[in-house]
Order: sequence, then C-alpha cells, then structure tokens
Amino acid sequence: MEHLCRVPKDRIAVLIGKSGETRKMIGEACGGELVIDSQTGDVSITWNDEPDPVRRMKAPDVITAVGRGIAPSRALQLFEDEVFLRMYDIREWVGRQPNQTRRMRSRLIGTNGRIRTLIEELTNCEIAIYGSTVAVIGDNEGLALATPAIEGILGGSEHGTVLYGLEQDKKRQRLRSKNLDSFQDMTSDRSDSFETMVPGLAEARERRMKEEHLDLEDDESVSFGEE
Repeated sequence: MEHLCRVPKDRIAVLIGKSGETRKMIGEACGGELVIDSQTGDVSITWNDEPDPVRRMKAPDVITAVGRGIAPSRALQLFEDEVFLRMYDIREWVGRQPNQTRRMRSRLIGTNGRIRTLIEELTNCEIAIYGSTVAVIGDNEGLALATPAIEGILGGSEHGTVLYGLEQDKKRQRLRSKNLDSFQDMTSDRSDSFETMVPGLAEARERRMKEEHLDLEDDESVSFGEE
C-alpha cells in the first residue's frame, strides 16, 4: 500500500462519494483501490498491477485537487498528459490572520463569483478556492495566463488592472500561436514550391542515397553501364 496524500476532513465524504462510487471511480482511473482513513483524511492506494508511471505520479495531484475543492470528475482530467495542478497558499501573501485570508478569498471570487469566472473563461482553467488555498487545473498555456492574474490579485492589484493585463496576455498568446502556424505553413509551401521548380529533385535525392549505400565489393550491386 502506498500513501498518496491527506485531504481535509470535511472533504472526505466528497472523495468517497455516494455508496463509495467516487472512490471507486478514482481508484479505477489510477489503476488501483483507494483506502481512505475517515478519521485522519489520509489516502493510500493498493495498486492492482505494476502502476503506470504517469498515473502513479499524478495520482496525488488528483486526490489533492478533490480535497481542495475541485469536483472529482474534473480532477480526473489531471491524468491527461497536458493538464496540471497548481496550488497557491493565500497565507504566503497575507499572513495567518483569518480575517485577511477571508478578505483575499472574497477578492479572488468577486461579486457573485464574477472575477473567478472571468479568469476561468480567459484561461480555460478551473479554479477552486478552499480555506487558505487556491487550486488551479489547466494546460501549460492556460496556467501561464492564470498565474500572473491570481498572483496579481493576491498581491493587491486592482481587479480592472489584472483583467486588462490578462486580456492583453491572451491576445499576445494568440498572436504567437498564429505566427507559429503561419511560419509552419510557409515552410511547407516553400518546400513544395522548390520541388516544383526543380523537377526530378526527389528522385535524384533518392538515387544519391542509394548510391551512398552501395557495397563497392559486391559486383552485382555496382553497375557501370556495361552490357
């Protein structure tokens, strides 16, 4: 049995699910059987066979994400190669005073959840704010956008400034992606055009490669045009 992590006690029921369905679902996705200590919140796993290295590495993140407010069905996305978890501890910015932590949680969420929703929409990430932590799951591009926005708010920046900067970062990211696609298309076109301008180039290359691999000591493989 391998220990994975510990979840808050009030999230144990969520991790277990109705009649143990969530625990079973996550266990099957990991490739093993979860064992949850209902007293401490410690989560361990018994692997069915030799565990997949990637799933074994990501299993603690999946459990941690559920423990920090992400819905289990969404947390399972972390098993995908390009999806990752990033955690923030609000206390690193405001100290351990509960009232300051609550104030910062409110800033991150916004009125009726508007700020969190806008950041999620612009970054295509999912954000969960639980206790003194902020959990974010997304791909590398999404996390690259979400990180300065979240850290900006935690650092005291105004919502308008953060959202404007996020929109500008999003535009720059799209432009870089568009330029990269255009460059790849141009490279492909140039290659095709050169082949068209020099007929027989491909055949000449192939013939040259064959000649370079000839065995000069093999009379049958070398021909000098003699009848």
